[in-house]
Amino acid sequence: MKILVINPNTSESMTEHVRKELDQIKRPDTDLTVVCAERGPETIESAYEELFAAMATLEWVKKANRDGFDAVIIACFSDPGLEAAKEISDIPVIGIEEASLHMAAMLGARFTVITAKRERVASKREHVYRKGLDHFLASVRSLDLTIAETDSDPEKTKRRTLEVGKKAVEEDGAEVIILGCAGMAGYAPEIESKLHVKVLDPAAFALKMAEAMVDLGLSQSKIGLFATPPRKTFK
Repeated sequence: MKILVINPNTSESMTEHVRKELDQIKRPDTDLTVVCAERGPETIESAYEELFAAMATLEWVKKANRDGFDAVIIACFSDPGLEAAKEISDIPVIGIEEASLHMAAMLGARFTVITAKRERVASKREHVYRKGLDHFLASVRSLDLTIAETDSDPEKTKRRTLEVGKKAVEEDGAEVIILGCAGMAGYAPEIESKLHVKVLDPAAFALKMAEAMVDLGLSQSKIGLFATPPRKTFK
């Protein structure tokens, strides 16, 4: 099967990081292509940047449908353009945030989302609420790092994640931790072994979900919420 992984920002370093980690866990029969936006923000740390990145993401989704891919993954933990991408796509589109939030609710009574910047805590709470999963939310905690740092300085990021994750478990009652940034791809096994709770790597989970959905012939329903947009002239 052919799966396209889209990094909606323009960071080639983060794109290569995600590619390296996913290549290690993909199935032998999965042909994985990992790309990033050619225009837009280098990292996505605001609603403004999410909206800007969504347009480049949608162009890649269109290309994936034209070029015979079997599934698309949006590898950013804010899922920029996800709903629109599902509308314009006949193949499954998986957002790493949406997928991991639902999985976390299946794995324990309460989950914590660890995000990079303090300013993004409120938006992550809002995303959980929109998915109807606020009952399962223990907390959203920040690393007080930039997105670029989570990718460029793995040791510092892991150290901060352990500190923040320990507080989430002991103070918030978290049973599952979600690493809320694609820049933390591959960090989950080490964090889980030290925290002794389940830790989700959203990019890794989204890949395995994509493989399963292709095997089962599943894609988003097109009769309502994700119906294909009507043809019309754009000026």
